[in-house]
Amino acid sequence: MLEIARSELIQIFRNRLVLVTGLVIPFVVSAFFVYRHEFFTEEASLGYIAAIVVFTVMAFGLYATAVTTLASRRQNLFLKRLRSTAASDSGILTGLVLPLTVISLLQVVAILAVFGVVASSPAQVPLLVVAILASVVMMVALALATAGLTTSPEHAQVTTLPVSLGIIAVASWVGIAGTDELTLLKRLLPGGSATELVVDAWNGGVALADSLPLLVPTLAWVLVAVALAVRLFRWEPRR
Repeated sequence: MLEIARSELIQIFRNRLVLVTGLVIPFVVSAFFVYRHEFFTEEASLGYIAAIVVFTVMAFGLYATAVTTLASRRQNLFLKRLRSTAASDSGILTGLVLPLTVISLLQVVAILAVFGVVASSPAQVPLLVVAILASVVMMVALALATAGLTTSPEHAQVTTLPVSLGIIAVASWVGIAGTDELTLLKRLLPGGSATELVVDAWNGGVALADSLPLLVPTLAWVLVAVALAVRLFRWEPRR
């Protein structure tokens, strides 16, 4: 697994398109929100900015790039060759998505650290960590599920749009409007409860024990995505 991850990390830094779409663009967008946080917080809160940073990186840097990577590795038969080795299926997939996951986490930590300096620090760091990790697991699971429907790297530009834009839209809706109205709907949407967790963690005012139940919808989406991935994922090129 680690050898696969090391090889994948090398490929990431050799591929300029992946560097731009998966690393540079999410970083620039997140940096813009941090830089102009005073403008956005006229309508929302600092927690909303933190949530947008998290899901911008996760949606484009992790999710969309992981789907493109898996589709590319399938198309050039790399997945099929790896499967003929001693590595297990789970080890292969973990090795392929591990570098992107680590890089995305480092991006989120770095940007939020700067945000904490220029604005204010999160009220509940442990809750923020839990929310970010739950979001990472959800986005990786959704990436595996979407990769099963994606025939090529070019096709990934289409198949990833509904989830990528949908997650950002849900995060903005929940972050700005809150969950006082349509509470159940907002929490059940992918990213809705995770956004509320990030907002609560940054703004404070909510007890840790009261916030943890919000993990349930996020973990439910993980189970749904994993079930879809098991059913839909293909190791050989799709036609």
